[in-house]
Amino acid sequence: MFGKILKSFVYAFRGLKTVWREEHNFRLGVVISVSIIALIYFFRFSYIESAIVIIAAILVLGAEILNTVIEDLCNKVEPSQDSAIGKIKDTMAAFVLIASIGAVFIVVIAFLHHFSG
Repeated sequence: MFGKILKSFVYAFRGLKTVWREEHNFRLGVVISVSIIALIYFFRFSYIESAIVIIAAILVLGAEILNTVIEDLCNKVEPSQDSAIGKIKDTMAAFVLIASIGAVFIVVIAFLHHFSG
């Protein structure tokens, strides 16, 4: 049983390594997330503020991973230009955009709270 769990972690870290190596936006998201986490520590955010900001960062990084998976799968299924595949890829990009915009709003609100009072 422990071997299966260990293998699962090995596969997961292999996936993270692949996304890190191949996706610029994922690397950028990690750098931004780590920077924001450092700032929430520096500004002594409450536990709930910290948790909400970290959840927002995780959502964006997860969306980037999911976008990569769907794009790679689409490219494998249909390597040629295809309108349905294009729609899927555009929709996934929209998902990442919405998650990113939401995360920006959360971070701005959290930081405004610390700078306004």
